[in-house]
Amino acid sequence: MKLKVRNQARISAFFPAYRSSEGLDQGIRVTETLFQNLQEDHERLKKRRKWSLSPLVARAQTNEFSRPAAIEKRPLLEVDWQPLLFAELGTLKDEAEEVSVLDYGADPEGKVDSTQAFKKAMRRGGRIVYVPKGTFLISGLKVPSNTAVIGAGETETLLLLKKETPKKRQGIRNRNLFTGNKRIRLEGFTLNWDASRFDESEPSSSGGISSSGITLAHVQFALVRNVKVIDPGLHGVDVTSAFYSYKGDGTTSRFRSAYIWIDRVEASGFGDDGITTHHSDYIYISHCFLHDPSGRTHEKGFSNSNGIEVDDGSRHVVLHNNATENCFGGVEIKAHETSSAAFDTQIIGHISSSDNRSYNFRHIGHHKGEDADSQTASGIRATFLVAEAPTWTPLYRDSEPRALVVSAYNKVSITQFLTVDEKQVPILAIQYRARQVALDKVYFKGKKPEVRLGKKTRDINVSEIKQWSGTEFSV
Repeated sequence: MKLKVRNQARISAFFPAYRSSEGLDQGIRVTETLFQNLQEDHERLKKRRKWSLSPLVARAQTNEFSRPAAIEKRPLLEVDWQPLLFAELGTLKDEAEEVSVLDYGADPEGKVDSTQAFKKAMRRGGRIVYVPKGTFLISGLKVPSNTAVIGAGETETLLLLKKETPKKRQGIRNRNLFTGNKRIRLEGFTLNWDASRFDESEPSSSGGISSSGITLAHVQFALVRNVKVIDPGLHGVDVTSAFYSYKGDGTTSRFRSAYIWIDRVEASGFGDDGITTHHSDYIYISHCFLHDPSGRTHEKGFSNSNGIEVDDGSRHVVLHNNATENCFGGVEIKAHETSSAAFDTQIIGHISSSDNRSYNFRHIGHHKGEDADSQTASGIRATFLVAEAPTWTPLYRDSEPRALVVSAYNKVSITQFLTVDEKQVPILAIQYRARQVALDKVYFKGKKPEVRLGKKTRDINVSEIKQWSGTEFSV
């Protein structure tokens, strides 16, 4: 079953309205009305508008919340910047030369390294490179601007990293980190990074932005669609800046990526996260399935391996119709202490199954005790979320299961939220310095969840939790 249909069917089994454009839009509007009624902390808002500038960090350019995504009887969910992306990719399609990687000596039987054949086929860009059915050995591809790499399908075209490939190498990344790249399209293949090349006693990644399946670093206008990533050392797909800068909360790195669409991607066996974003803007992640990480980036038993992670300095990210399974976190929206938090995130339809923390929203180092308040952890809108059987995981052996955790974040609205657990009581924890958090239309199937509110939270509103009947939020 295709990922889009699979995910939609699983979510709409609990929320019937989710399967229709009308119902989806109505759910989004309910969440947006709740969001607009939340008053963002005034002092925090003033600080965010003064995000700092230094030689290594850039002043934030986009500090306001995005217009909510919507269907409005169209076949696609539309986000504000999608027409711009379509125009840029249309230019690539109209102007690029079409070639086959076979014309440059690639071996579809997987006996000879085809890396140089791909390099010659891509040239300096301006190429649509078709990759036919077969197995192609590579040692990492660097894709220039104005380039598409299109396979015959995830079950037909396999790109396999050869055993001698260095651990630091990404399977595929854009070619120019400092000057950046534009208009890249990757579609229709399976990429096997093959972390089993390295002994299980050692970490599967080498640090920084290395060792991922697909890395887009300092890229504008890219589409990754109908791709499967298997056993990457670090992340399945990483949308990021070229180099991180951790100069503190309120700062943001240069060399950011922007206008990136990750669509119908499946990742498994990842050492850290399935799909992750860092220091980038305007990202849309849709119809993806992230599951069964290895956690090998981290020390055994302390692996924060998430299905989808919206991380340090990310802004304006939309997640739609995704699924995660057997991860530490299903969806984690967060930042480390020395970075700005992810800002302005929308989640529209997600099912988390057997993840330890189904939905985990936090700014590390800015929520406990005498920690400084976060300047940037703000703006989460979420609707049609299913937390199915949060469970203990050996990935992070000391972490107790949670259906929802909100820490430090300000202005959070969540509606149409369902817990499903027949064995144990799910926990909804709104804790530490969470502010202006509203949960409405919360349901349960099985055990009724327990809501835990921290002493330092403020302006928290959780509606009555009702038993699921199978007709919730029908239109």
